Amino acid sequence: MTTPKPTRRRFWRWIRTGIWLLFSSSLLYLVICCWLMPPVTLTQLGNLPGYGLYRDYMGWNDISYNVKLAAIASEDQAFLDHGGFDWEALDKSLHPPKGKKSKIPPGGGASTITQQTAKNVFLWQGGGFTKYLRKVPEIYFTKLIEWIWGKKRILEVYLNVIETGPGIYGIEAAAQTYFRKSAKSLSRAEAAMIIAGLPNPKKFIVKPMSHRVAWRYPQIMREMSNIEDDPDIRSLLR
Repeated sequence: MTTPKPTRRRFWRWIRTGIWLLFSSSLLYLVICCWLMPPVTLTQLGNLPGYGLYRDYMGWNDISYNVKLAAIASEDQAFLDHGGFDWEALDKSLHPPKGKKSKIPPGGGASTITQQTAKNVFLWQGGGFTKYLRKVPEIYFTKLIEWIWGKKRILEVYLNVIETGPGIYGIEAAAQTYFRKSAKSLSRAEAAMIIAGLPNPKKFIVKPMSHRVAWRYPQIMREMSNIEDDPDIRSLLR
């Protein structure tokens, strides 16, 4: 028995209406986030039952230069050069030279700061099948925030919403938890320690310092020194 044509037409009309509502509401929310920090993220909601929620949003001028530099040095050294996706890093991660390991920095990988921000603010975490479901909307949000927010706002939001410990979100909450000071006052070493835990901040914590953080943060400090004189980076972080 076939579905009557009017019923099919109504079904596809509902689908089109749903897609339009999702698109328009997501675009509106993204534009609002140009000026306001996200009230909550799916990652925060998902971790709330087991870990709680500790965060304290900070404006660009209240975030230490050292933290901004450490994030770029560790997570995405091509941040100012790409349009949201680092295709060269992705290609190297998928096709490393024979007999050689990928030269992508140990904390960074092929996922850019823009992609991580899009995922943290608008989407969900996790691997498996849900990872593939996330890819199309991740591309959509990554390109939109590049076009609408710009690099400075992307980095500002990123540093405010990233998970920096069990139930801890953003650089200010991490600074207060680990060092009992504001994110504005973090030293280079302290900033590098916090950023070193980003691959798995529930496991790689600053205090007591995990082996991963102890191994990684001196590398990040060296990379900070290496990229610090780049004129584009200096212009962004001034």
